[in-house]
Amino acid sequence: MLEHRIGTWLELQDALFAGSWSEVLGRHRSTFVFRGMSQVTNDLSTALNRKGQFVRKEKDLLRAFRKYARSYSPQPVESVWDWLALAQHHGLPTRMLDWTFSPYVALHFLTENPDRYGEDGVVWCVDYRQTNRHLPRRLKTLLQREGADVFTGEMLATTASDLSTFDQLAKHPFVLFLEPPSLDARIVNQFALFSVMNGPELRLDTFLEAQADGVRKLIIPAALKWEVRDKLDQSNITERVLFPGFDGLSRWLRRYYGPRASAHASDAPPARKRRRVTR
Repeated sequence: MLEHRIGTWLELQDALFAGSWSEVLGRHRSTFVFRGMSQVTNDLSTALNRKGQFVRKEKDLLRAFRKYARSYSPQPVESVWDWLALAQHHGLPTRMLDWTFSPYVALHFLTENPDRYGEDGVVWCVDYRQTNRHLPRRLKTLLQREGADVFTGEMLATTASDLSTFDQLAKHPFVLFLEPPSLDARIVNQFALFSVMNGPELRLDTFLEAQADGVRKLIIPAALKWEVRDKLDQSNITERVLFPGFDGLSRWLRRYYGPRASAHASDAPPARKRRRVTR
């Protein structure tokens, strides 16, 4: 795994889009997915296994969610994978983690909370073609048959109709990436997908640490966060777009027009500040 501390906005662009050129397609088509977090100390535990509090309750949580959520769902939900995606999307602790195909959406989540601008953040970049090499044979065959690199709930249900079957597909840990159905505009606009591992207790960062290729951990210094945020706003990567509706609009306006804390307001570029520190 490559860990890279970013220095400037331009260096960040190079790191996010590195390896996106496809010789086969003759196009820039990245095979990476991204996850941005406001604190570099954040790990890749899921809401289900963080501190181990819900691991043994996975089936109970999902069963109860399916029981009570049917009347709220605007469209029929069939496979367990689509139920998991729906539950994750609405805050239920699951074994899933949120990712995006868009590096700029990941940067939004890195910078969405101004209260964290005094702390270094992180963007994880994972090449799903590399992680797919660790998939059990049945799942590799499924991808090849579909001509795909990531799964849908419909695809996955043909091989594993429930979590117990899925967990028994291999004795070794593996991760796959799952595109959810277009449940609402949030999922569509955030270019969202989820990671899933074959066990409720498994941690993705532990799995990725042993992977030499296809994993980049980009450390974004606190001094760069304001520039990143301002340039995302100018690019229209905001709460108003990513969370369509009154709530997203209000979140965007509250942050956009909020005061910039004097403790973090410096006219000096990040590179100049680092040079002062290293003298």
